[in-house]
Amino acid sequence: MAEAMITAIIRNDVAAPTDITVGEIDGERRDYLAQKHGVHVVADNYDAAKIVSNGFAVIALKPQHIDALSTLKRGNVVPGPYLSIAAGVRIDTLRELTGCEQIVRVMPNTPAQIGHGMSVWTATPDVTHPQRDMARRILGAMGRELEVHDEHYIDMATALSGSGPGYVFLFLEALIDAGVHIGLPRDQAELLARQTLLGSAALADQSNIHPATLRNMVTSPGGTTAEGIAALEDGGLRAAVTQAVTAAYKKSRQLG
Repeated sequence: MAEAMITAIIRNDVAAPTDITVGEIDGERRDYLAQKHGVHVVADNYDAAKIVSNGFAVIALKPQHIDALSTLKRGNVVPGPYLSIAAGVRIDTLRELTGCEQIVRVMPNTPAQIGHGMSVWTATPDVTHPQRDMARRILGAMGRELEVHDEHYIDMATALSGSGPGYVFLFLEALIDAGVHIGLPRDQAELLARQTLLGSAALADQSNIHPATLRNMVTSPGGTTAEGIAALEDGGLRAAVTQAVTAAYKKSRQLG
């Protein structure tokens, strides 16, 4: 996700490669990032964060490694502001570990890798208006962004848009397998299923028509779609989706 952010920032001219410094402990990874993106790389996160002068120090650690942020208070120097994409790590924890009051917490998702991401974010009161505008530019470079004014919405976003691609990919996989089951060659089933999901999502987005109306438009009385939807309803699709999002929401709160 951090590399997706770097790619989007450079591609959309939010910042030049020479304006970006990456802290990475893995030497091979440092060499790769420097060669592919032209960014400056250092081995120490503190060295990367302390040079921030006009932008954000981005926290892109896995939650289980978040305690490594305590090194940022070394020498009583508090770099910042910070923009965190660490899943489940709350603002109070980030404050404690960094000693900084200017924090933006973000829940992105994996389609950010191709510029079609959904990032939900919130900021502490100390984050200035220009810093908020910069956050919007950074996150907007990865797709769409939505600012919320209460941190508890981040857990909800984690369950819906953060984990959502996993649900969609599972449905895509099931749709492909179903096509194979009724006799389609797998390559044809994959093409049909991928394009159907892509086109349907684009239609819903661009038409701004309620999904129920779109569904009714393709569902003729007594037709094949009506038969298929009845089977999905009998299988408890709606209830299963609600259970999935609710379970992910509870897990997000536990991780926090």
